[in-house]
Amino acid sequence: MQLDLKTIEALAPDQASLGAAAKLTKRSNWPRLETNEQLGLIWGECQGSGSNPYRVAFDTRDHGYKCTCPSRKFPCKHILGLMWIGATAPASFARVDQTPEWVNDWLGRRRKPGQQPTQAPASSEGKSIDEASRPDESAPVEDAAAAERREAAQRRRAEDTRSAVSAALDELDQWIADQLRLGLAGFVDACSERCRRIAARLVDLKATALAGRIDELPARLMALRGEERPDAAIRELGKLVLLAKAWRAAPDDAELKRLVSTSETRDQILANPDAVHVESDWEVLGEKIVTRRDGLVSHATWLLDLKSSAPRFAVLLDFFPASAGKRSGAFAPGDRFKARLVFYPSRNPLRALVAERLGDAAPGNWSDFARAGDPLAAYASFQDGAPWLTDCPIILPAGAIALDEKDGAWWQAASDPHGIALPVAGSVSQTLLGLDLAATAALWNGARLELLASQSNMGRLDLS
Repeated sequence: MQLDLKTIEALAPDQASLGAAAKLTKRSNWPRLETNEQLGLIWGECQGSGSNPYRVAFDTRDHGYKCTCPSRKFPCKHILGLMWIGATAPASFARVDQTPEWVNDWLGRRRKPGQQPTQAPASSEGKSIDEASRPDESAPVEDAAAAERREAAQRRRAEDTRSAVSAALDELDQWIADQLRLGLAGFVDACSERCRRIAARLVDLKATALAGRIDELPARLMALRGEERPDAAIRELGKLVLLAKAWRAAPDDAELKRLVSTSETRDQILANPDAVHVESDWEVLGEKIVTRRDGLVSHATWLLDLKSSAPRFAVLLDFFPASAGKRSGAFAPGDRFKARLVFYPSRNPLRALVAERLGDAAPGNWSDFARAGDPLAAYASFQDGAPWLTDCPIILPAGAIALDEKDGAWWQAASDPHGIALPVAGSVSQTLLGLDLAATAALWNGARLELLASQSNMGRLDLS
């Protein structure tokens, strides 16, 4: 790799970008770092604020670059950080002979036959690598008394937040009682307006995560048939009651705080001694992307552990403003890779972070998981541990998709035509009807299946 710090200094748009890049030179920020020395390419995945890392690539020959972050600075801090590691710690990059598909796509769009390398800007005026590397000496040294005052302020803020959330749950209890008193039929008809009002109140009282869940309740009800909505409404309201009761019993529980108020940061999860680390081969089953009413987009990427003796799942969860447009994810359905994942502490560990990516994995067959027995046993165990949760990932045995007299889609087990059949959310492709499915990965919420992927005699089918 032909990189040096002077080149980075010259390419940086300003001193602030160099300072931000200096903070990204820690190896822990990069789950994946690879190089193809023959092509003069380096690339990696840099973990930002969300669960899905940014994809970053740099061509050492002509100083071309690519990053999936939304920064308006060119090159961005992620590009500069990647170059910085390449210049100071080239051994951090795993040497590979093949480049990922996303890097090849970028190269195909930008590199033309006979293209001459571009030169880095000659001017480094006003920018200094040395200054960016220097520890921040402007911050005052905190004495013992100041540290004690800061910790006391943090305790007061935590207590204020707990009191506010407790008041929010009291108002939620009263609101649920009012809905039951007025009747479920009326609640279903006016759920959008009623949920929006209580959600706004919960936000005021710092129960932001719970407010987001209630704000999305009308969309979940409207996705069902009219005759199913009252039963679904009572289930959803019941889950909220159970969650509120659990929080009151253990307000410091990490999982409950995550579901009611705010979540931990990536650094907090990585430093948490209770977080479970799993190094294995993973397959991307599918994605679930939902635009919420609060203006955020929820992007869930579901993974399956290919080496586990029983089905083990993980979900990478990211949120970003809908105004930012569609974001390019680091993974695509069907991708297989080796990685070390760190799971958020919870009763049913599902949400995870990619702590370190270790390369690509060989193709795997997960149809053996479908022979584990009752496919809904996992859901029953899931609900026993945390009855306030909704989507549970499951592996279905051999079966097929069929339509009922109302054109509703159903998954039907193949082993017993009179046995288990489960309704499928939304519409399905006509080409899927009647096809023999050896195994199917899906999310089950007690009422509907959301299909993620299937394995069949035609190969892997992406259904998300």
